[in-house]
Amino acid sequence: MIKISDIPKFDRPREKLIKYGPDKLSNAELLAIILRTGTRELNVLKLAQKILHKFENKKLEEIKIDDLKGISGIGDSKASEIVACFELGKRVLSGKRASILLTPKDIWNRTEDIRSSKREHFLVFYLDSRNQEIKRDIISVGTLTESIVHPREVFENAIKTNSAAIIIAHNHPSGSLEPSQSDIEVTKKLIHAGIILDIRVISHIIVTSKSYVAIEI
Repeated sequence: MIKISDIPKFDRPREKLIKYGPDKLSNAELLAIILRTGTRELNVLKLAQKILHKFENKKLEEIKIDDLKGISGIGDSKASEIVACFELGKRVLSGKRASILLTPKDIWNRTEDIRSSKREHFLVFYLDSRNQEIKRDIISVGTLTESIVHPREVFENAIKTNSAAIIIAHNHPSGSLEPSQSDIEVTKKLIHAGIILDIRVISHIIVTSKSYVAIEI
């Protein structure tokens, strides 16, 4: 049996999580961290894979303690920890915004608070790999005619939240949907920065109280 200590340190689940973040780990690696130790026959990663294989046709959040205790090496303690983790995850996710942002109208619907503002607001929607919203931030609030936006401000939270893509948006207090030259230049600059950081800039949407338009680059 290959022990976890035999696996190169940089490839062990806990070390990978610390260095790269949880989204870079497989389900088996995440579960291995919860389990902490394996058995005489299976190292902790193999044990995690065995558990996931056994319940592959069942939602993990529905697994009961008795289901787990039927697996060799899983007693009351490990079974309780696993069930508690899945239950906590289920409760957290039940309160998470699950909106998937795909179209300019989706963005318009999510900017009701700034569409009629007399000041220009610049927003960023941070998205995961499925275009599901992670969070929304107001990056800057400008005057009637300009809003100063720096790539570092836009992408700082994208990096912190492990975003796969972003959508940017701002309102035009004038009611015009015509992009200004400044709007176009900011869009180009952010797209270029996104390419370097490997974070897609899906679109830049101008919104008003009555309508919206995507800036074409």
